[in-house]
Amino acid sequence: MTVDNEKYIRLEKLLQEWADEDVIVAFSGGVDSGLLLKAACNAAAGRGTDVHAVTVMTRLHPRSDLAAAKKVAQETGAIHHVLEIDELGEAGISNNPVDRCYRCKKSIFHKITVLAEELGIRRILEGTNEDDLHEYRPGLKALTELGILSPLAQCGITKREVRELAAHYGISVAERPSSPCLATRLPYGTHITYDRLRMIEEGEALIRKMGFYNVRLRLHDGIARIEVDAEDIPELARRREEATGQLRQLGFSYITVDLEGFRSGSMDEGLQKQGGEHYDD
Repeated sequence: MTVDNEKYIRLEKLLQEWADEDVIVAFSGGVDSGLLLKAACNAAAGRGTDVHAVTVMTRLHPRSDLAAAKKVAQETGAIHHVLEIDELGEAGISNNPVDRCYRCKKSIFHKITVLAEELGIRRILEGTNEDDLHEYRPGLKALTELGILSPLAQCGITKREVRELAAHYGISVAERPSSPCLATRLPYGTHITYDRLRMIEEGEALIRKMGFYNVRLRLHDGIARIEVDAEDIPELARRREEATGQLRQLGFSYITVDLEGFRSGSMDEGLQKQGGEHYDD
């Protein structure tokens, strides 16, 4: 393991300082919050305090996220809560505004703070890491406004180090690819419907089942733009009939492969050329 040990010692000490009281970990089922949940449970062990993992069930994220979250919560011994939210109705994002991420984060964490008040818990933790701080992520503003704590970022732990630590501690989601909000697959200003999101989710799942790791299926009107890692493009092209046949069954009319390959924030490239900021994955 090549993780900077001082960083993890700092994280352990920080969580131990808070372990005299119950804490909430906002837990998506991903590797960042999975590592944080494991570390928080380790700190609470023997203190007689509880760690509450709160997963927000949202139709803007793949359904597999909830199954992964339940598994890790059980592995760590956390008390698991599942909250339901309808972002399109509650967060005001049905037209996919540029500040969608901020609105969603504010709505989701407001709901978690209400639960925290009901449970008498003062501290809510979430899994932003050091690398996230160096990208433009408008949702971070919502975390600051609501007083949410980000211990991984506070201790300077990077995404690579998160994955190495998660593997070291045997967390089942250590190798799970990132799974950002499905609305990131649609251009800003596009009307979001749950039917479109499920279509995208099922399309990405099909391509992953073909053996591709990083997959994004961006939907531009009736055109599906597939991103996979650049080195995987020849293999996807070789299996194009298999891929297009399955995607057409889901309702996609025109199917393309992005020759630049997988990259975070490709829906933001037009904004960047106009002097805008990076918003999404």
